[in-house]
Amino acid sequence: MSTDPASLYSRKNPFPAPHPVNRRLSGPSSQKETRHHEISLAGSGLRYEVGDSLGVFASNDPGLVQEILLAVGASGEETVTGTDGGAKSLREALLRDFIITTPSKEFLAALVAKAGDAVADLAALTGDAARKKELEAYLWGREVIDFLLAHPGLQWSAEEFVKALRKLQPRLYSIASSQKAVGEAVHLTIATVRYETFGRNRLGVASTFLADRTAGGAGVPVFVHTAKHFRLPEDPATPVIMVGPGTGVAPFRAYLQERKALGGGGKNWLFFGEQRRDSDFLYGAELEALQAEGVLTRLDLAFSRDQEQKVYVQHRMREASAELYAWLEEGAHFFVCGDGERMAKDVDAELQAIVARESGCSAEAAAEYVEGMKKAKRYKKDVY
Repeated sequence: MSTDPASLYSRKNPFPAPHPVNRRLSGPSSQKETRHHEISLAGSGLRYEVGDSLGVFASNDPGLVQEILLAVGASGEETVTGTDGGAKSLREALLRDFIITTPSKEFLAALVAKAGDAVADLAALTGDAARKKELEAYLWGREVIDFLLAHPGLQWSAEEFVKALRKLQPRLYSIASSQKAVGEAVHLTIATVRYETFGRNRLGVASTFLADRTAGGAGVPVFVHTAKHFRLPEDPATPVIMVGPGTGVAPFRAYLQERKALGGGGKNWLFFGEQRRDSDFLYGAELEALQAEGVLTRLDLAFSRDQEQKVYVQHRMREASAELYAWLEEGAHFFVCGDGERMAKDVDAELQAIVARESGCSAEAAAEYVEGMKKAKRYKKDVY
Protein backbone atom coordinates (compact mmCIF):
# COMPACT_ATOMS: atom_id res chain seq x y z
CA MET A 1 0.00 0.00 0.00
CA SER A 2 1.48 3.39 -1.00
CA THR A 3 1.98 6.07 1.59
CA ASP A 4 0.18 9.36 1.04
CA PRO A 5 3.07 11.83 0.52
CA ALA A 6 1.04 14.54 2.27
CA SER A 7 1.58 12.66 5.54
CA LEU A 8 5.38 12.67 5.23
CA TYR A 9 5.92 16.36 6.02
CA SER A 10 4.64 18.29 9.02
CA ARG A 11 5.78 20.60 11.80
CA LYS A 12 7.68 17.64 13.32
CA ASN A 13 9.16 16.74 9.94
CA PRO A 14 9.40 19.92 7.84
CA PHE A 15 9.95 19.82 4.08
CA PRO A 16 13.32 21.20 2.86
CA ALA A 17 11.82 23.52 0.23
CA PRO A 18 13.72 25.28 -2.57
CA HIS A 19 13.41 29.08 -2.50
CA PRO A 20 13.68 30.18 -6.16
CA VAL A 21 12.19 33.69 -5.95
CA ASN A 22 13.22 36.39 -3.47
CA ARG A 23 12.55 39.90 -4.78
CA ARG A 24 12.00 43.29 -3.23
CA LEU A 25 8.44 44.62 -3.50
CA SER A 26 8.96 48.03 -1.92
CA GLY A 27 10.70 50.68 -3.98
CA PRO A 28 14.27 51.92 -3.37
CA SER A 29 12.98 55.10 -1.68
CA SER A 30 10.79 53.17 0.76
CA GLN A 31 11.56 53.26 4.47
CA LYS A 32 10.67 49.57 4.59
CA GLU A 33 12.13 46.49 2.93
CA THR A 34 9.17 44.34 1.96
CA ARG A 35 9.93 41.24 -0.09
CA HIS A 36 8.01 38.71 -2.20
CA HIS A 37 9.19 35.13 -1.64
CA GLU A 38 8.23 32.08 -3.68
CA ILE A 39 8.93 28.66 -2.19
CA SER A 40 8.57 25.40 -4.10
CA LEU A 41 6.53 22.56 -2.59
CA ALA A 42 7.16 20.27 -5.60
CA GLY A 43 7.43 16.65 -4.52
CA SER A 44 6.32 17.34 -0.94
CA GLY A 45 2.65 16.39 -1.26
CA LEU A 46 1.87 19.46 0.89
CA ARG A 47 -1.44 21.19 0.17
CA TYR A 48 -2.84 24.42 1.57
CA GLU A 49 -6.03 26.46 1.47
CA VAL A 50 -6.19 30.23 1.15
CA GLY A 51 -6.12 31.69 4.66
CA ASP A 52 -3.54 29.14 5.87
CA SER A 53 -0.02 30.04 7.00
CA LEU A 54 3.37 28.61 6.14
CA GLY A 55 5.59 27.67 9.06
CA VAL A 56 9.28 28.44 8.49
CA PHE A 57 12.06 27.00 10.65
CA ALA A 58 14.70 29.72 10.37
CA SER A 59 18.34 29.46 11.38
CA ASN A 60 20.08 32.20 13.31
CA ASP A 61 22.58 34.62 11.81
CA PRO A 62 26.00 32.84 11.68
CA GLY A 63 27.75 36.16 12.32
CA LEU A 64 25.86 36.65 15.57
CA VAL A 65 26.53 33.02 16.57
CA GLN A 66 30.27 33.58 16.08
CA GLU A 67 30.17 36.77 18.14
CA ILE A 68 28.40 34.96 20.99
CA LEU A 69 30.92 32.11 20.88
CA LEU A 70 33.78 34.61 21.22
CA ALA A 71 31.97 36.40 24.05
CA VAL A 72 31.56 33.20 26.11
CA GLY A 73 35.07 32.00 25.27
CA ALA A 74 33.92 28.93 23.31
CA SER A 75 35.20 27.36 20.09
CA GLY A 76 31.78 26.13 19.01
CA GLU A 77 32.93 22.51 18.92
CA GLU A 78 31.85 21.84 22.52
CA THR A 79 29.12 19.18 22.82
CA VAL A 80 25.77 20.29 24.24
CA THR A 81 22.23 18.95 24.47
CA GLY A 82 20.01 20.24 21.66
CA THR A 83 16.31 20.95 21.99
CA ASP A 84 15.56 17.46 20.64
CA GLY A 85 17.54 15.91 23.52
CA GLY A 86 20.36 14.80 21.23
CA ALA A 87 24.05 15.75 21.43
CA LYS A 88 25.36 18.33 18.98
CA SER A 89 28.04 20.99 18.71
CA LEU A 90 27.48 24.28 20.49
CA ARG A 91 27.74 26.14 17.15
CA GLU A 92 25.03 23.97 15.56
CA ALA A 93 22.78 24.35 18.61
CA LEU A 94 23.12 28.15 18.56
CA LEU A 95 22.42 28.22 14.82
CA ARG A 96 19.29 26.07 14.80
CA ASP A 97 17.96 25.21 18.26
CA PHE A 98 17.89 28.29 20.50
CA ILE A 99 16.73 31.92 20.58
CA ILE A 100 19.98 33.90 20.74
CA THR A 101 18.50 37.40 20.42
CA THR A 102 15.82 38.10 23.06
CA PRO A 103 17.14 37.20 26.53
CA SER A 104 15.07 34.67 28.43
CA LYS A 105 14.12 34.86 32.11
CA GLU A 106 16.55 31.99 32.71
CA PHE A 107 19.40 33.85 31.04
CA LEU A 108 18.70 37.01 33.06
CA ALA A 109 18.54 34.98 36.30
CA ALA A 110 21.87 33.30 35.48
CA LEU A 111 23.40 36.69 34.63
CA VAL A 112 22.22 38.20 37.92
CA ALA A 113 23.58 35.20 39.84
CA LYS A 114 26.98 35.48 38.14
CA ALA A 115 27.41 39.27 37.96
CA GLY A 116 26.02 40.22 41.38
CA ASP A 117 26.36 43.93 42.17
CA ALA A 118 27.45 44.71 38.62
CA VAL A 119 23.84 44.21 37.52
CA ALA A 120 22.08 45.53 40.63
CA ASP A 121 19.58 47.54 38.57
CA LEU A 122 18.67 44.48 36.50
CA ALA A 123 18.45 42.34 39.65
CA ALA A 124 15.97 44.83 41.15
CA LEU A 125 13.81 44.76 38.02
CA THR A 126 13.80 40.98 37.60
CA GLY A 127 13.15 40.40 41.29
CA ASP A 128 9.98 42.49 41.48
CA ALA A 129 6.89 41.27 39.59
CA ALA A 130 5.28 44.71 40.03
CA ARG A 131 8.03 46.22 37.87
CA LYS A 132 7.34 44.04 34.84
CA LYS A 133 6.66 47.04 32.55
CA GLU A 134 9.91 48.71 33.65
CA LEU A 135 11.79 45.49 32.88
CA GLU A 136 10.20 45.27 29.42
CA ALA A 137 11.18 48.88 28.71
CA TYR A 138 14.75 48.24 29.90
CA LEU A 139 15.10 45.10 27.75
CA TRP A 140 13.64 46.66 24.58
CA GLY A 141 16.35 46.73 21.93
CA ARG A 142 18.80 44.72 24.06
CA GLU A 143 19.88 41.21 23.10
CA VAL A 144 21.86 38.40 24.73
CA ILE A 145 25.07 39.64 23.06
CA ASP A 146 24.75 43.06 24.74
CA PHE A 147 24.82 41.51 28.20
CA LEU A 148 27.69 39.16 27.31
CA LEU A 149 29.83 42.02 25.97
CA ALA A 150 28.97 44.24 28.95
CA HIS A 151 30.17 41.56 31.41
CA PRO A 152 33.13 39.85 29.70
CA GLY A 153 34.63 38.34 32.82
CA LEU A 154 31.74 35.94 33.54
CA GLN A 155 32.35 32.22 33.13
CA TRP A 156 29.79 30.15 31.16
CA SER A 157 30.12 26.45 30.42
CA ALA A 158 28.67 25.48 27.03
CA GLU A 159 25.87 23.36 28.53
CA GLU A 160 25.05 25.95 31.19
CA PHE A 161 24.78 28.64 28.51
CA VAL A 162 22.34 26.77 26.23
CA LYS A 163 20.22 25.75 29.24
CA ALA A 164 19.66 29.48 29.85
CA LEU A 165 18.19 29.94 26.34
CA ARG A 166 14.69 29.27 25.02
CA LYS A 167 13.84 27.03 22.10
CA LEU A 168 13.80 28.69 18.67
CA GLN A 169 10.23 28.44 17.36
CA PRO A 170 9.04 28.42 13.74
CA ARG A 171 7.65 31.67 12.33
CA LEU A 172 4.19 31.55 10.74
CA TYR A 173 3.58 33.68 7.64
CA SER A 174 0.20 34.26 5.99
CA ILE A 175 0.20 32.57 2.59
CA ALA A 176 -0.11 35.06 -0.29
CA SER A 177 -1.15 32.64 -3.05
CA SER A 178 -3.82 30.15 -4.11
CA GLN A 179 -2.73 26.72 -5.30
CA LYS A 180 -5.39 27.01 -7.99
CA ALA A 181 -3.22 29.81 -9.43
CA VAL A 182 0.37 28.82 -8.57
CA GLY A 183 0.34 25.00 -8.39
CA GLU A 184 3.11 23.46 -6.30
CA ALA A 185 4.37 26.78 -4.95
CA VAL A 186 3.65 29.01 -2.03
CA HIS A 187 4.07 32.80 -2.00
CA LEU A 188 4.87 34.95 1.05
CA THR A 189 4.90 38.73 1.61
CA ILE A 190 7.39 39.61 4.35
CA ALA A 191 8.75 42.84 5.82
CA THR A 192 12.46 42.28 6.44
CA VAL A 193 13.27 43.43 9.97
CA ARG A 194 16.46 45.47 10.26
CA TYR A 195 17.01 48.23 12.82
CA GLU A 196 19.64 49.74 15.11
CA THR A 197 19.62 50.04 18.90
CA PHE A 198 22.44 50.85 21.33
CA GLY A 199 24.85 51.25 18.41
CA ARG A 200 24.29 47.76 17.03
CA ASN A 201 22.49 46.55 13.91
CA ARG A 202 19.69 44.10 14.75
CA LEU A 203 18.18 41.53 12.40
CA GLY A 204 14.80 39.81 12.51
CA VAL A 205 15.65 36.10 12.64
CA ALA A 206 13.22 34.60 10.12
CA SER A 207 12.77 37.63 7.84
CA THR A 208 16.52 38.03 7.26
CA PHE A 209 16.98 34.24 7.04
CA LEU A 210 14.66 34.31 4.01
CA ALA A 211 15.98 37.61 2.63
CA ASP A 212 19.72 36.96 3.05
CA ARG A 213 20.62 33.39 3.98
CA THR A 214 18.74 30.86 1.84
CA ALA A 215 20.53 31.17 -1.50
CA GLY A 216 22.46 28.12 -2.70
CA GLY A 217 19.70 25.53 -2.60
CA ALA A 218 20.06 24.15 0.94
CA GLY A 219 16.28 24.19 1.33
CA VAL A 220 14.03 26.12 3.71
CA PRO A 221 12.41 23.82 6.33
CA VAL A 222 8.66 24.48 6.01
CA PHE A 223 5.25 23.06 6.96
CA VAL A 224 1.63 24.11 6.37
CA HIS A 225 -0.25 25.54 9.35
CA THR A 226 -4.00 25.16 8.84
CA ALA A 227 -6.11 28.19 9.77
CA LYS A 228 -9.75 27.15 9.52
CA HIS A 229 -10.80 30.38 11.30
CA PHE A 230 -9.66 32.47 8.32
CA ARG A 231 -11.37 30.77 5.38
CA LEU A 232 -13.28 32.40 2.54
CA PRO A 233 -17.06 31.89 2.63
CA GLU A 234 -18.05 28.55 1.09
CA ASP A 235 -20.36 30.21 -1.43
CA PRO A 236 -18.15 32.01 -4.00
CA ALA A 237 -21.04 34.42 -4.69
CA THR A 238 -20.86 35.88 -1.15
CA PRO A 239 -19.49 39.46 -1.06
CA VAL A 240 -16.14 39.87 0.73
CA ILE A 241 -14.64 43.00 2.35
CA MET A 242 -10.90 42.76 3.10
CA VAL A 243 -8.83 45.19 5.21
CA GLY A 244 -5.13 44.45 4.80
CA PRO A 245 -2.62 47.29 5.15
CA GLY A 246 1.09 46.56 4.67
CA THR A 247 1.99 42.88 4.62
CA GLY A 248 -1.60 42.25 5.80
CA VAL A 249 -2.45 42.23 2.08
CA ALA A 250 -0.86 38.75 1.77
CA PRO A 251 -3.89 36.49 2.41
CA PHE A 252 -6.13 38.79 0.36
CA ARG A 253 -3.89 38.41 -2.68
CA ALA A 254 -4.50 34.67 -2.18
CA TYR A 255 -8.25 35.22 -1.80
CA LEU A 256 -8.41 37.19 -5.06
CA GLN A 257 -6.44 34.51 -6.92
CA GLU A 258 -8.81 31.88 -5.53
CA ARG A 259 -11.98 33.78 -6.38
CA LYS A 260 -10.74 34.50 -9.89
CA ALA A 261 -10.06 30.76 -10.37
CA LEU A 262 -13.47 29.79 -8.94
CA GLY A 263 -15.34 32.39 -10.99
CA GLY A 264 -18.26 32.51 -8.56
CA GLY A 265 -19.15 36.14 -9.24
CA GLY A 266 -18.93 37.30 -5.63
CA LYS A 267 -18.03 40.98 -5.12
CA ASN A 268 -14.61 41.69 -3.61
CA TRP A 269 -13.59 44.94 -1.88
CA LEU A 270 -10.05 45.59 -0.63
CA PHE A 271 -8.81 48.35 1.68
CA PHE A 272 -5.01 48.62 1.45
CA GLY A 273 -2.74 51.10 3.20
CA GLU A 274 0.96 51.86 3.42
CA GLN A 275 3.25 54.89 3.70
CA ARG A 276 3.73 56.10 0.10
CA ARG A 277 2.09 55.11 -3.17
CA ASP A 278 5.22 55.42 -5.32
CA SER A 279 7.33 53.11 -3.14
CA ASP A 280 4.96 51.04 -0.97
CA PHE A 281 1.99 50.04 -3.15
CA LEU A 282 2.58 46.29 -2.69
CA TYR A 283 1.37 44.27 -5.71
CA GLY A 284 -0.05 47.55 -7.06
CA ALA A 285 0.01 46.62 -10.75
CA GLU A 286 -1.45 43.19 -9.95
CA LEU A 287 -4.30 44.62 -7.89
CA GLU A 288 -5.12 47.25 -10.50
CA ALA A 289 -5.19 44.51 -13.19
CA LEU A 290 -7.61 42.47 -11.06
CA GLN A 291 -9.77 45.56 -10.67
CA ALA A 292 -9.74 46.15 -14.46
CA GLU A 293 -10.78 42.50 -14.97
CA GLY A 294 -13.68 42.91 -12.52
CA VAL A 295 -12.34 40.37 -10.01
CA LEU A 296 -11.62 43.17 -7.53
CA THR A 297 -14.86 45.14 -7.41
CA ARG A 298 -13.52 48.05 -5.37
CA LEU A 299 -10.04 49.09 -4.22
CA ASP A 300 -9.68 51.80 -1.56
CA LEU A 301 -6.14 53.02 -0.87
CA ALA A 302 -4.71 54.88 2.14
CA PHE A 303 -1.13 56.14 1.81
CA SER A 304 -0.41 57.79 5.14
CA ARG A 305 2.63 59.91 4.17
CA ASP A 306 1.48 61.21 0.77
CA GLN A 307 -0.24 64.23 2.32
CA GLU A 308 0.18 66.38 5.40
CA GLN A 309 -2.71 64.74 7.26
CA LYS A 310 -2.10 61.02 7.82
CA VAL A 311 -4.74 58.79 6.23
CA TYR A 312 -5.25 55.17 7.31
CA VAL A 313 -7.55 52.35 6.21
CA GLN A 314 -10.15 53.16 8.87
CA HIS A 315 -10.47 56.68 7.39
CA ARG A 316 -11.20 55.17 3.97
CA MET A 317 -13.81 52.92 5.60
CA ARG A 318 -15.47 56.00 7.12
CA GLU A 319 -15.56 57.73 3.71
CA ALA A 320 -17.27 54.66 2.22
CA SER A 321 -19.58 54.25 5.21
CA ALA A 322 -22.94 53.92 3.40
CA GLU A 323 -21.73 51.44 0.79
CA LEU A 324 -19.79 49.38 3.32
CA TYR A 325 -22.89 49.04 5.50
CA ALA A 326 -24.96 48.10 2.41
CA TRP A 327 -22.50 45.28 1.68
CA LEU A 328 -22.77 44.07 5.30
CA GLU A 329 -26.56 44.06 4.99
CA GLU A 330 -26.17 41.95 1.82
CA GLY A 331 -24.34 39.37 3.95
CA ALA A 332 -20.74 40.31 3.15
CA HIS A 333 -17.95 38.64 5.13
CA PHE A 334 -15.49 41.08 6.73
CA PHE A 335 -11.79 40.18 7.03
CA VAL A 336 -8.89 41.98 8.75
CA CYS A 337 -5.21 41.04 8.52
CA GLY A 338 -2.14 42.80 9.91
CA ASP A 339 -1.14 44.70 13.03
CA GLY A 340 -3.20 43.61 16.03
CA GLU A 341 -1.87 46.25 18.43
CA ARG A 342 -3.45 49.31 16.84
CA MET A 343 -4.78 48.85 13.30
CA ALA A 344 -7.19 45.99 14.02
CA LYS A 345 -8.59 47.85 17.06
CA ASP A 346 -9.06 51.05 15.04
CA VAL A 347 -10.77 49.12 12.24
CA ASP A 348 -13.07 47.38 14.72
CA ALA A 349 -14.03 50.72 16.32
CA GLU A 350 -14.72 52.24 12.89
CA LEU A 351 -16.81 49.23 11.84
CA GLN A 352 -19.01 49.68 14.91
CA ALA A 353 -19.26 53.43 14.24
CA ILE A 354 -20.34 52.74 10.64
CA VAL A 355 -23.09 50.36 11.78
CA ALA A 356 -24.36 52.90 14.33
CA ARG A 357 -24.23 55.78 11.85
CA GLU A 358 -25.83 54.03 8.89
CA SER A 359 -28.52 52.13 10.79
CA GLY A 360 -29.28 54.92 13.27
CA CYS A 361 -28.88 52.51 16.19
CA SER A 362 -27.12 53.03 19.54
CA ALA A 363 -23.45 52.26 20.14
CA GLU A 364 -24.53 49.26 22.22
CA ALA A 365 -26.72 47.91 19.40
CA ALA A 366 -23.88 48.46 16.89
CA ALA A 367 -21.52 46.49 19.14
CA GLU A 368 -24.10 43.69 19.25
CA TYR A 369 -24.42 43.75 15.45
CA VAL A 370 -20.64 43.36 15.04
CA GLU A 371 -20.54 40.67 17.73
CA GLY A 372 -23.30 38.85 15.83
CA MET A 373 -21.11 38.95 12.71
CA LYS A 374 -18.29 37.31 14.68
CA LYS A 375 -20.59 34.59 16.03
CA ALA A 376 -21.88 33.92 12.50
CA LYS A 377 -18.22 33.67 11.34
CA ARG A 378 -18.70 36.63 9.00
CA TYR A 379 -16.02 38.73 10.75
CA LYS A 380 -12.58 37.11 10.78
CA LYS A 381 -9.17 38.32 11.88
CA ASP A 382 -5.59 37.20 11.27
CA VAL A 383 -3.61 39.68 13.37
CA TYR A 384 -0.10 39.71 14.80
